[in-house]
Amino acid sequence: VQLQASGGGLVQAGGSLRLSCAASGSIFTIGRMDWYRQAPGKQRDLVAGISSTHITNYADSVNGRFAISRDNAKNTVYLQMNTLKPEDTAVYYCHAVLQTVGGWFDYWGQGTQVTVSS
Repeated sequence: VQLQASGGGLVQAGGSLRLSCAASGSIFTIGRMDWYRQAPGKQRDLVAGISSTHITNYADSVNGRFAISRDNAKNTVYLQMNTLKPEDTAVYYCHAVLQTVGGWFDYWGQGTQVTVSS
């Protein structure tokens, strides 16, 4: 079982990026899915989350600019990031709570770098 994140890159301030994270392997059920980010020298913080019933929540710093969504048929969560700011620069990690053969567990993706230039 793994989470594979993609979509990071370098973008100018005001631009947009879309991150994707696909879960694969022997998965019975996917619970909530989230995006976190970690800037150099800082802790990893929650950016946005989405429940299995598509209820969403956002950090105040991204509310109104970012949108999280999921496609349950593809076991994939997305993060549409608009009006990006230099302070959004960080490594972005996807997280999911997955039911596998052994029960419910937390899984993390490998991280994808987002760099916003001013």
